[in-house]
Amino acid sequence: MDTDAVTQQHVPPWEPPLAGDEVEHLLGALDRLRTTFRWKADGLDTTALKTRIGASTLTIGGLLKHLAVVEDFHTTKKLRDEPLGEPWTSMAWDGTGDWDFQSAAGDSPEELYALYDGAVQRSRRRLGVAIADGGLDQTVAASAPDGTHANLRRLVFDLVEEYGRHTGHADLLRESIDGRAGEDPPADWRPVGGSYEFH
Repeated sequence: MDTDAVTQQHVPPWEPPLAGDEVEHLLGALDRLRTTFRWKADGLDTTALKTRIGASTLTIGGLLKHLAVVEDFHTTKKLRDEPLGEPWTSMAWDGTGDWDFQSAAGDSPEELYALYDGAVQRSRRRLGVAIADGGLDQTVAASAPDGTHANLRRLVFDLVEEYGRHTGHADLLRESIDGRAGEDPPADWRPVGGSYEFH
């Protein structure tokens, strides 16, 4: 029996490669964080999505909407200086304040999961095209105050950092809601609702 084949059967679809190249590891780390965040946010009703702890105003619903904006903003405005587009244009999002966090309280669970899952799909597609077109060293639209432009590697690392921060927030919020805890989803986990896809 092929031991490698048996081992691969038990590797969750979100696990990064053990010995891949830079692109595979960077995108793999991002996708594992996306999946862990989505697992922490999964299957909640309206009340649970609005749950807060302590003095914080953060909610899992707000994090879903915020990270959806982050995905689209990084892969449109920061990547190519393109407009954010739909569905954000119809929502009149202007990129200021805590609109994404606050407005999530008026959204249904179905809307929030669809918004997040759709943004991840668009982001994966845009990043895939960009990497195929010029690799991680290519210059992107995002720049420092002195006009120095970032490269695509920095943009993807910024997404990883954003997820690292907010997945930690989701850890605390979810555990306070129903006790769900852990670093990674169970190997057989699949989302309850929405259209999240493993990459």
